[in-house]
Amino acid sequence: MEERQLKRKEQIPSPKGKLGVLIPGVGGAVSTTFMAGVEAIRRGLAEPIGSLTQMGTIRLGKRDEYRIPRIKDFVPLASLEDLVFGGWDIYEANAYEAASFAKVLQRDHLDPIKDFLETIRPMPAVFDRRFVKNLDGNHVKPGTDLRAHVEAVKEDIARFKEENGLDRCVMIWCGSTEVHLKPEEPHLSLEAFQKAVDANDPRIAPSMLYALAALESGIPYINGAPNLTVDIPALVELAREKHMPIAGKDFKTGQTLMKTILAPGLKARMLGLEGWYSTNILGNRDGLVLDDKDSFKTKEESKLSVLEYILQPQLYPNLYKNYYHKVTINYYPPRGDNKEGWDCIDIFGWLGYPMQIKVDFQCRDSILAAPICLDLVLFTDLAQRIGLHGIQEWLSFYFKSPMHKEGLYPEHDLFIQLMKLKNTLRYLMGEEQITHFGLDYYLGEK
Repeated sequence: MEERQLKRKEQIPSPKGKLGVLIPGVGGAVSTTFMAGVEAIRRGLAEPIGSLTQMGTIRLGKRDEYRIPRIKDFVPLASLEDLVFGGWDIYEANAYEAASFAKVLQRDHLDPIKDFLETIRPMPAVFDRRFVKNLDGNHVKPGTDLRAHVEAVKEDIARFKEENGLDRCVMIWCGSTEVHLKPEEPHLSLEAFQKAVDANDPRIAPSMLYALAALESGIPYINGAPNLTVDIPALVELAREKHMPIAGKDFKTGQTLMKTILAPGLKARMLGLEGWYSTNILGNRDGLVLDDKDSFKTKEESKLSVLEYILQPQLYPNLYKNYYHKVTINYYPPRGDNKEGWDCIDIFGWLGYPMQIKVDFQCRDSILAAPICLDLVLFTDLAQRIGLHGIQEWLSFYFKSPMHKEGLYPEHDLFIQLMKLKNTLRYLMGEEQITHFGLDYYLGEK
């Protein structure tokens, strides 16, 4: 700690100029809900409910002098007024048409901002149907040369920045879940990865090409899907080389959000777990993509990892060693974006007596994801301006499978994640970190 000087608010570069938000999958339900919501908030038509950056508070100071400002008043984040949206999609519908098709937001929310949404037209996307089998758009970049696709995306970025007079950008993946991949030789070093791109290696996914183009263009990358993308040694190496922040993966919205709330409570009370059965019904485009077994495998791995890390069965074998964990997702078109996550949880307590918890979370997938997108864009831009680069573990709060540094375990407990996020903000702003609210009171200290 002595070798690193604490940052002070006045030492952190203030956000100047416009911030570009580049979105692969800009025509999807999450993206259009995010963009429409930001514009509605900018026009005073709605409130930023669900956004930690806009509504959250942070405790500062000691007991006798503590204050609780809003995070946006404490940390120099970019203003919503300075966000400019653009991106790529395999369908050429503008954002108003895409949002109308997604049917997340009602007409009385969309029509007042129709003029804004109609100006957002997607650039042709990099797409390979081998990685997303249940979609087939025609608004795509021609050919199959991977290096040419990377260069085309970089040209898109440069043109977007110039046309909109942007000072800086952040890229956030809101595209579909790709088929399951495991790290292989082309992913293990930057040199091998670049050679694989030049050789059109089939193990290089489209999401990786976007990440490569972003990082080479000096733009941070956020992975909102469970894809194997920026969490490979090759792109971690590139992020460090380019001094760019990276974060991911897979937005934590519905059922997994509930798991990261409930599982810490079971562990805190030392209640045992026999089994946790989770099923989902979902009818939007994400549900259609996940109806393919290879894309579902990617999502399943992300969802299954949560309990093991929270419950730590190696430390509590009598409570958690042999629990059964099952996750299913079922495509059900009538439900649309209104996902339903149902959990049946078999637990046991004193003397081993069994009990059950049942949760039926009738959520709205994109409504939960949109404020996550906003927070991640603003926090990642902050990291870029401060000079933080590589994996941003302090943003684990927002992800199902948070990226972490080699040799460490990911943190999944939602409340520990939130403490780490706020302590990072306190540290960057030169404030004392908080480990336990009110501890000084109970110890009789001042």
